[in-house]
Amino acid sequence: MPIRPRHLLPFLLILPLCGLTALAQQPSNGLQQRMSSAEFKAAGLDKLSPQELQNLDNWLSTHAKVKTKVVDSSGKPVFYAGDKSRSTINSTISGQFSGWSKGQSFTLANNQQWEVTDPDPHSCRPSDHTAVKISHSFMNFWMMYVPSCYTSVHVKRIR
Repeated sequence: MPIRPRHLLPFLLILPLCGLTALAQQPSNGLQQRMSSAEFKAAGLDKLSPQELQNLDNWLSTHAKVKTKVVDSSGKPVFYAGDKSRSTINSTISGQFSGWSKGQSFTLANNQQWEVTDPDPHSCRPSDHTAVKISHSFMNFWMMYVPSCYTSVHVKRIR
């Protein structure tokens, strides 16, 4: 009896599930595998018993990784603090401005740096110290409005 595609269908549907099961059963890399032996020893982790090390690995795997790039003197993140509403920023672009393109960054007079995220480039009349207004928009996006260009662009803060 020849093998027909309809006979293979159940096996083809089950095969990916077998791979996911095997992947889920693989142990995640613990601290000892992720660190060099010098780093492991410098952190004092070589003094832990195997059970203590396993408990630490389990705790680390269940807690989210948090990366904070910029903090103030109290250790809190500088931008987008949760206890304050996001306010509008009125400033000027340092230097000459003649428009934007995706990935271009602008440094403001207040030393903040913003990067264009919109894919469409836009040209404006060249000017120095161009006024801008950056405000929070829908779904945690930011818009930079340039009055001299009569339009705005999506941006993200990078510094």
